This record gives sequence, C-alpha cells and structure tokens, in this order.
Amino acid sequence: MTDDPTSDTPVADSVGPVSRRTRRWPLGVLTLIVVAFVVGGVVLFGGDDGSANTTPTIPDLGSFSAATGDVAPDFSLDLLDGTPFRLSDHLENDGRPVLLNLWASWCAPCREEMPALDAAAAEHPDVFFLGVAVEDDPTAAAAFAEEVGVSYALAIDESERVGRRYPSPGLPATFLISSQGEIVRTVFGALDEADVAELISDAFGL
Repeated sequence: MTDDPTSDTPVADSVGPVSRRTRRWPLGVLTLIVVAFVVGGVVLFGGDDGSANTTPTIPDLGSFSAATGDVAPDFSLDLLDGTPFRLSDHLENDGRPVLLNLWASWCAPCREEMPALDAAAAEHPDVFFLGVAVEDDPTAAAAFAEEVGVSYALAIDESERVGRRYPSPGLPATFLISSQGEIVRTVFGALDEADVAELISDAFGL
C-alpha cells in the first residue's frame, strides 16, 4: 500500500504491508538547506558591504556611445530613384554632412522611426538623410519603402557592403558623418524627431 498525498488514509498496493508512518525531514537537514539558500543569496546578490553581483546584463541599444573620430567607410549603391550614390563623391561635391540610417522591412522600430526621420529631414535640408535597407529581401524592402513613402533618399544594400562596413548590434542604427568624412555620432535604437534634432545640433552644430 502507498500513502495518498492528498489523504491521511493509506491506499493499498502490491508492494508490502501498510505503514502509517509519514516521512519527515530531520531538523538538521532542514537547517542545512536554509543555510545553503542564505549563502547562495549572498553570493548572487552581493555581500553585506552592498557590492553588486557580476551577472551580465543586456545593454539598451540606445546606450552605445559614438565612435568619434573614426573615418566613415566609403560605399556606393543606387538609390531607389535610380540615382547612383557614393559617399566620398557626395562629401567632395555636395559637402553636406550625412545622417546614415540602417533599417529593414522586418524591423518594427524602423517602421515607427522613419516618419520622424522624414520630418527631421524636411527641417534640416543642410543635412543629407540616407536610409539604407540591410539584411533584407530586396523585394520586401522596396515594398516597405513604397508603403512608408518618406521623402529622403532610400537605398537597398543588396551586396551587404554597407551592413558589413557599418556593423550594429541591432536595427535601426544611425551614423552621423561629418563633411570631413568622420563618424561623429552613432546611435543604435529608434529615434524620434526631437532626438534627431538634438543629434544634429550636437554633431554638426546645425
């Protein structure tokens, strides 16, 4: 017979005689268990001196700092309107600083961010806004671009050259490139219009 855990009445089985004794944890074992939990908590959450644990945390994408002074890698691609674009040629001939935004059709924050970028581009004609789809299906990216309907320049990085030269831990990612061809600010994560205005002011003084 076995003991039914929901009842004090023994239940018969074919193993052996009925036993009405219930199994109890010895007091010493219980004490050791409690001590182990307390010691484990101190190790995990820090000691009495208030020191924090060393458990790694995932940083917020927007908290990454700029790679100030890095030379912006050159790249060339065709814009969606068919215009060829090369970064070095733009900086030499046009001279405007560049806000390079990496996006993808599958990226929900990109969809939320692009109207804000569009409004900021209209407010800052002295900055060249360029949105490049990376790690994306070209057909899906083109359909997404048509649906969003922003007025600033868009392109699709079919060769993945831009994505490799401007790596990021996630999308969207924004790189502010000065007229001298230096990356002066880098932000990973979605921006709103106020964020963009502040970035342009800080990075370019505009």
